[in-house]
Amino acid sequence: MSAAVFLRQRHMSTRSTLFKEPTGLRYHGAAILYALSAYVIGITGLFSEIIAVNVVAVLLLAHGMTIAAYMIHECAHNTVFRRSQHNAGLGRLLSWLCGAAYGTYEDIRYKHFRHHVDNDDVVWFEYDKLFRQHPWLTKMVQVLEWLYIPAHDLVMHFVMVFTSFVIPQRRDQRARNMFVILVRGGLFCAALIVFPKVALLYAIAYLLMMQVLRFMDMLQHDYPYNPTLFDYADPPHKGDSEWEQTHTFSNPLSLRFEKLNWLTLNFGFHNAHHANMQLPWYRLPEVHRELMADGRNWVIPLRSQLKLFHNNRVSRVYSEQTDGYPKGAEYLKAARAGVGPIGGNAASFLTSF
Repeated sequence: MSAAVFLRQRHMSTRSTLFKEPTGLRYHGAAILYALSAYVIGITGLFSEIIAVNVVAVLLLAHGMTIAAYMIHECAHNTVFRRSQHNAGLGRLLSWLCGAAYGTYEDIRYKHFRHHVDNDDVVWFEYDKLFRQHPWLTKMVQVLEWLYIPAHDLVMHFVMVFTSFVIPQRRDQRARNMFVILVRGGLFCAALIVFPKVALLYAIAYLLMMQVLRFMDMLQHDYPYNPTLFDYADPPHKGDSEWEQTHTFSNPLSLRFEKLNWLTLNFGFHNAHHANMQLPWYRLPEVHRELMADGRNWVIPLRSQLKLFHNNRVSRVYSEQTDGYPKGAEYLKAARAGVGPIGGNAASFLTSF
């Protein structure tokens, strides 16, 4: 055997053992490369003096951070690499790109797995209580949301930035938390002083990422949140896959042009994801079609998604009346019609509390 053939076979063997699936190199590899490239090229484009380049750079940067966020989700489910430590390493790296590094990757993964295993939305931070106790804050957030500024998410991300100083159970993370604040905060403040336009454009790109993430999360479940992240209580629907599917909904960007869903790494095929959370993003459409084969249809059309996002952008922040909200089949019926006070807010998997 020649040295060239030996090295080629060894290289192919390494690729097959690194990724969880052989096809992962193509799909996950492309997504990782795109996220990193879009981030670097996008940041570079913010420095341009040409407005058109700035606009493209903001959109590219926002989408690069969005793909990075969804790849963190893939890493949390260990769908990328065979070894969990490799998934964790990539997840930690990408968390720096999309501003989720203030807390730990392990905290993100733990909370998200509770969501899947318990069939629940377990939280620590009860933002409804915050808004009820501070009406002035509620009003300010609602005004900004009316202007399409994701203020509710900004509240959540503010807590995320100071996570170890706000959440008593994470006090042991304060040294790490301060390090991230000093690095990211220092870089942003330096840009704000030396290159104010770049800092502003970066902030716009970050807000766009927030909008995409919460738009995709908005209708995927009708779960109420349950403040048991650190005080474990037996979840009433744990292990009940039928209940899970009944209260989970799919919001793909398009079924006719299926590859458009790659813009969000097929995150809209949510029933398929909950049917088998170990499947990588590129296998979800196939499972979605299998689930729909028996006549059940959990899909909420894009037109209805957009209508609900627009009409409920203020009421989603906080409401005293939630008992009358539809659930299950009635929720799906209302969502498909684009009517009703439904849809969640600020439920991004990046905020691990």
